[in-house]
Amino acid sequence: MIKPIYIAGEWRQGRGPVSTSYFPADGSINEQVSTASLDDVEEAVVGAERAWRDPAWRHSLPHQRAALLYRVAELIEQRSETLALLQTRDNGKPLAETRALVASAAGTARYVAAVCETLDEQLPTQRSTEFMTLSVHEPIGVVAAITPWNSPIASEMQKIAPALAAGNAVVLKPAEATPLAALALADIFAEAGLPKGLLSVLPGRGSVVGEALARHPLVKKISFTGGTNTGRRLAHIAADKLIPTSLELGGKSPTIVLADADLELAAKGVVYGIFSSAGQACIAGARLFVHQSVYQAFVERVLALTQGLRIGHPEQPGVHIGPLINESHLQSVDAYVALAKAEGGEVLCGGARLSEGAYANGSFYPPTIISGLAPHARVCQEEIFGPVLVVLPFADDEQLVQQANDSLFGLAAGIWSEDFRRAWALARRLEVGTVWINTYKKFSVSAPFGGVKESGLGREKGRQGVLAYMQQKSIYLGLSDQPNPWCN
Repeated sequence: MIKPIYIAGEWRQGRGPVSTSYFPADGSINEQVSTASLDDVEEAVVGAERAWRDPAWRHSLPHQRAALLYRVAELIEQRSETLALLQTRDNGKPLAETRALVASAAGTARYVAAVCETLDEQLPTQRSTEFMTLSVHEPIGVVAAITPWNSPIASEMQKIAPALAAGNAVVLKPAEATPLAALALADIFAEAGLPKGLLSVLPGRGSVVGEALARHPLVKKISFTGGTNTGRRLAHIAADKLIPTSLELGGKSPTIVLADADLELAAKGVVYGIFSSAGQACIAGARLFVHQSVYQAFVERVLALTQGLRIGHPEQPGVHIGPLINESHLQSVDAYVALAKAEGGEVLCGGARLSEGAYANGSFYPPTIISGLAPHARVCQEEIFGPVLVVLPFADDEQLVQQANDSLFGLAAGIWSEDFRRAWALARRLEVGTVWINTYKKFSVSAPFGGVKESGLGREKGRQGVLAYMQQKSIYLGLSDQPNPWCN
């Protein structure tokens, strides 16, 4: 049976080609899913335009929109194990990770609900006795939300929840490879009582569905998480339409280990920062800079920890690393490792796909560590999006900062040091959107997240994350009996 999609509040078969969701661990079929056609995009956007303009939602009180999001959070928690397993089947992440992502989605809905209830408007400082000014925030309209395959349910909730809380409608285009979590969320929002038309979920190819959605004249904001090349294209579309956009793009994040760091703590943090999610994370700490005085000992400890990681079926307890998303992506990762060798790198561990026994039918690639490369080597500069770590020694802070910032990307960084003053000073000099000190890949929904340079534009999460889906209006109230005396 072919799974229907959610178009303007109705479940029905999409008019695009049928897509298949595969389990990356063994290549088995999860489900066949219908996808959206250009006519489906048109129907979803027109329905969204009609729905957000309806006063029933647009002019609803903040606590009413918050109540719906609280209900969504409850439903996600009630179905948490089912949703976690669904995402594991869709993209191959171990259940421990997908459980955390489902909990994050519920937390996002609950936090955004609280923000919605407590957002205040502004009464700017008064500069005249003849009038007073107020500043209010209003919905933008129809939002196109386009999400990636690596953390679907969390990424999708980070867009849907604030956009709806702000009074907008959302047309969501999930990644072609991982539509199942998005469709499950549509079912949850419908059960929670979201009015029809305010949410559509349109699986399909990004070059068809995503492109048509972004270009539609009724779409007034684009929110995208994914690759830099696609993000750049969407930025051009948004610029041509003169509409706002938020882009959370790629990364090549540096992790820095200073000589005074707690080396055991740092080694475990570095291994987690790059190899969790099989390295398929925009924030993965893919470039490791270690002070030359502790370089050899530290790299040996990282190697020992890495070689102890358990790679296997993502539904089995205790597995650290599951498969990559698909065979095509595995080939891309493997090609980068071959390039590293050609550039003079030495593979310290990993470096070849796993294909024997339980790994035979899946897209498994071992954690790989490479040394001996120059900081400007392609493998040190380009996003691999896989379990590949390059290790680089440094001599002093000036050299470190120059090399860490020598990147087109600027998403995140990690610093390991017992000297917090020095770590703070380094954090302020790094050209990134997020810095972790003595931790890595930890998030708070209340803290804004995004990148600089080619890692993106704008921020998600935090109170600002809701305001990003609104437009500001100033209102002046005349207080004088003769506000325009020049025409007396």
